[in-house]
Amino acid sequence: MTKRKLEWDESKLKRFTKEKRGQGEGIDYTPWLKTQDFPSLGRASRVMSMTTGRMHHLFSRTQRDFFLELDWEESVIDIREHFPLLDYKETIENLDDINQSKFSDGEIDYVITTTFLVTKRIDTDKVKYFARSVKYASELDKKITLEKLEIERRYWSNKSINWGLVTNKEINTVLVKNIEFINPVVSSRLKINKQEEITSNLISEYTRSSDKVLYGIFKSIDRSLNLNPGESITVFKYLLANRFIQVDMNSMIDIRKPIELHFRRLEDTL
Repeated sequence: MTKRKLEWDESKLKRFTKEKRGQGEGIDYTPWLKTQDFPSLGRASRVMSMTTGRMHHLFSRTQRDFFLELDWEESVIDIREHFPLLDYKETIENLDDINQSKFSDGEIDYVITTTFLVTKRIDTDKVKYFARSVKYASELDKKITLEKLEIERRYWSNKSINWGLVTNKEINTVLVKNIEFINPVVSSRLKINKQEEITSNLISEYTRSSDKVLYGIFKSIDRSLNLNPGESITVFKYLLANRFIQVDMNSMIDIRKPIELHFRRLEDTL
């Protein structure tokens, strides 16, 4: 695991503030930390969100995996990564038991962030906020990590917002693998001339199929419609990503094995 380090001073704080980092919601949110702030960090990635319609900046495999889980959850309507706790000293009444010198360079305080601030819709006109800190389990034996997490816990408790810790051990690896299978179509605009025809053929051929194995169905559609190899699979991924096709995402999607699909009404799909 690569350690990230950001040189911090008053001018950088002013620049981040001027750039409105940590402000906005949805597509207009700007994370406090971006991947370009740590150019040598090998595990950093930028991932397009189906939920927010913007690129998200993530600094570890576990952050990325948990982000994919959040992004897939239908009740989630916003994900704000690296949310800054700019007012934590004013918000938390007592910090005497925490060595705060670790969170300062002696002249200016570092800005503590929570990995994700999540907005969920829990009713037609009601939302709820959840804060989640993401760490590798191996990091939890470090005192400075535990003290930072305790600051976050107290901060969100005082804000009456549910806070929790997620480690790599809590990641649903099967769900993440399935989302990875779908995800390439999220960050690209699907442009396939015969999309409606492919969808119609997929529904009819799957319905008639006795073994429900998609590999043969895709080959048949590509051949019958004179498509480039793989075009029907791309449309299938698009339909999954947009919930036109439903599948058990907690079971590994394998197009060479039988799989149970549920289609929305044909007129909604096309």
